[in-house]
Amino acid sequence: MVEFVLQGGVLRGAGLSFRAAFGRGGITSQKREGDGGTPVGLLKLVRVLYRADRLAPPRCIVPLEPIAPADGWCDDVADAAYNKPVRLPCAASHEELWRADGVYDIIGVLDWNLAPIVPGRGSAIFFHVATPDYAPTAGCVALALPDMLAALAAGMSAIHVPG
Repeated sequence: MVEFVLQGGVLRGAGLSFRAAFGRGGITSQKREGDGGTPVGLLKLVRVLYRADRLAPPRCIVPLEPIAPADGWCDDVADAAYNKPVRLPCAASHEELWRADGVYDIIGVLDWNLAPIVPGRGSAIFFHVATPDYAPTAGCVALALPDMLAALAAGMSAIHVPG
């Protein structure tokens, strides 16, 4: 089990170092829904979701699960499914996990605001594939696909985001 550290747009761990994208709102110790911030803390990798139609199952040390076109993640603070996976269609505000752009071809579910879930404290904080230009995320940590695969294969178990 290996902890990686995010500092200054670089994710390091297991002797590896990768360019990383993070939240457009910067690093925050006061994470709130919609602020675009990446939360400070030790974000444990809970499971990995992936597009089986595009990729072979990635090597990793956590449970692995393929996603389907009807998979989403609720980001509606007023809904009972807030910060949980949902099936689409879904009346509540949500993210679609099955995306054309490849950003969610692999999704590392991080344990931010999962136990217990506090409405408004932030949802869908993932480890996912970066856009080609490493554009800031909505609060997630993102790497290029080959780098993400290498980090997972190296035994990544958590991302430490210092404050």
